Amino acid sequence: MRSTKQQFLGFAWFLFVIFFVSGMITAAFFLTSYLYRTIDWQPSAWFAQVVNTLLGFVFTGTTIGLIGKFARSKGWIPEMQVFAPIIDALERIARGDFSVRVVNEFKDNQMVSQLATSVNKMALELDQMENMRQEFISNVSHEIQSPLTSIRGFAQALENDELTIEERHHYLNIIGEESTRLSRITEDLLQLASLESDKIKFKPKSYRLDKQIRSLVLACEPQWREKQLNMDVSLEEACITADEDLVSQVWMNLLHNSIKFTP
Repeated sequence: MRSTKQQFLGFAWFLFVIFFVSGMITAAFFLTSYLYRTIDWQPSAWFAQVVNTLLGFVFTGTTIGLIGKFARSKGWIPEMQVFAPIIDALERIARGDFSVRVVNEFKDNQMVSQLATSVNKMALELDQMENMRQEFISNVSHEIQSPLTSIRGFAQALENDELTIEERHHYLNIIGEESTRLSRITEDLLQLASLESDKIKFKPKSYRLDKQIRSLVLACEPQWREKQLNMDVSLEEACITADEDLVSQVWMNLLHNSIKFTP
């Protein structure tokens, strides 16, 4: 709890500010009234009030600035070096350095202490948002790279003149499927840009999980053939109810990571 003296001083300061601003607005009123009489124009009460209020705040800021400048020139008010670390932190944040933190050593000055706390909180939230942005870009790049790798691999395989008609049709079908998956990923990104994460609509349906995994393993054929890996796609029949496209992305991540990190 603040002491009675602190409460009194705070109330007195509040009254001083109110009377000071009111005086500046009153001065603005007399000035604008004189100008209106000089040019023989009578504006509406609403317009006159807005002009008087804005002009009063201009007078307030100008007067405080002049008083502060005069007091500093006389040595009555020392330079406010207490704000230097906060100003430096704000400049670093403006340059994109969100790791900056202000050491809060202003316990005796509640206003400055709260300002330092707010700057640190803002920097922390911006830092978290930047990390989320980088992680999102990394995930999106991985999602897009997977079908592109398959398309590129099978397109190169089609250059082999010794392929049979069946093999060519098989490779072309996979290229078509991966192109469709790439298109769906693009649509998901566009949808994600306009929806909050907790409002994304899933589209579950019943489908054959073994067929899905088998087709995805075959889609990764250029990668596992390049590393001379043997793949077993003899799976038992299994049905699940899920969002097929999203689950497909999960399996593709697992498959690509498995192929990548298998010797």
